[in-house]
Amino acid sequence: MTYPLPNASLDLTGQVALVTGASSGLGKRFAQVLARQGAKVAITGRRIDRLEALAADIRAEGGIAAPLALDVTDADQLLAVVGQAEAALGPVDILINNAGIPDAQRATRMSVELIDQVLDTNLRGPYILSCEFARRRMAAKAPGRIVNIASMAAFDYGGHGAALYSISKAGVVRMTETLAVEWARFHINVNAIAPGAFASEMMDGMLERVGDITRGFSRQRLGNPAQLDSTLLYLCSPASDAVTGACIKVDDGQGGR
Repeated sequence: MTYPLPNASLDLTGQVALVTGASSGLGKRFAQVLARQGAKVAITGRRIDRLEALAADIRAEGGIAAPLALDVTDADQLLAVVGQAEAALGPVDILINNAGIPDAQRATRMSVELIDQVLDTNLRGPYILSCEFARRRMAAKAPGRIVNIASMAAFDYGGHGAALYSISKAGVVRMTETLAVEWARFHINVNAIAPGAFASEMMDGMLERVGDITRGFSRQRLGNPAQLDSTLLYLCSPASDAVTGACIKVDDGQGGR
């Protein structure tokens, strides 16, 4: 195969991407970025009114978007949503497992219901959805890209009452590594991004609970979601054709390493 020089295309024209947790925060930004690069986007989440507003914004800029209701803790919905996206936009080439929640409790104070909710949202949901996506790509004998949104909490737990969140995100990293190996022969690339502390609705809630955490950061700032654009596009595009099983840390040196 002949590659261009340099082999660095980020063009997603003709691709279909499914993004979970797209009603706000990083997921909303990811959907907008993918659409700007030519992908048709299936935007999913529980708040359908926000998804419809986002779809309208994407369409106003000349993009194509389909809003789909999805609760990632509901296995039936997870198994159905890829088919719904394909009915609306065509075969899904790219899956962005972005939906996630914090636990916001000390470990010994968490209810079983909250434990289940965190694990179902952050780990079980992405696993089920990834498998459904992969089954369809394998049946079609077509390549695919999965990008899982992990967290720097998978590697560096600061003790802010989010132990289970850290555990779930470490699971996402390991899921990325193992599924990448299992699905490599099918040309399904599985990678992850581990953001540090980035501005989002979820981060706003954490800051209200624990105070200004940026004072301890080397650059004393939160990340801007725009600073994740290039990493997302790299992992979704032809530029990363041989990259699978990787977790790219994007944390602005917040840990002071």
